[in-house]
Amino acid sequence: MSAGKQDTRVVIIDSGGANLASVQYALSRLGSDARVTTDAKEIAAASHVILPGVGAAGHAMARLNALGLPDVLRELRVPVLGICLGMQLLFESSAEGDVGCLGLLPGRIERLVAPGLTVPHMGWNTCKQERPSPLFVGLTERDYFYFVHSFALPMTASTVASTTHGQVFSAAVQAGHIHGVQFHPERSGAVGARLLANFLSLNAEATS
Repeated sequence: MSAGKQDTRVVIIDSGGANLASVQYALSRLGSDARVTTDAKEIAAASHVILPGVGAAGHAMARLNALGLPDVLRELRVPVLGICLGMQLLFESSAEGDVGCLGLLPGRIERLVAPGLTVPHMGWNTCKQERPSPLFVGLTERDYFYFVHSFALPMTASTVASTTHGQVFSAAVQAGHIHGVQFHPERSGAVGARLLANFLSLNAEATS
């Protein structure tokens, strides 16, 4: 499965998370020469932007703020994909440390409530597709994705797929050119690779 060479300006924002190398490797397997960067000009010139993240929202936002990247992200009009914590940072705020986030999408991240179940939600789970999304082309509700998280986005107008772990929460979101997934596609085998390939196939016109 190859994303071709039209995506030579794919960038992965170095938000300080531990999953940068695995995201870059997953993209390289699709034929994408994605660069890990914190350079504002490089991000602004990209054709596709990926914001990964593992860890605490406050730490990640402090790093993005220190690098002067929030305004750069807010001005982008190309396809953007937030992964795990990166998806959570797309929203207005997080209950994790009561921190303000990027505000690219309306909503607040809340602590996952799962009575009788383990939190963090860690392992494989399916997604219910709430409405059509280009990210899920070729995928079904029988496909499993890998999750690791303690906070989650409640169902919102931007939700395109949901998952249940004690409560129903947003597994994937989209509004215009902004996309996010709570799971880790780079750790989800062939189905994750298909989702990443779908993202790389997007263009600014298709998501505007």
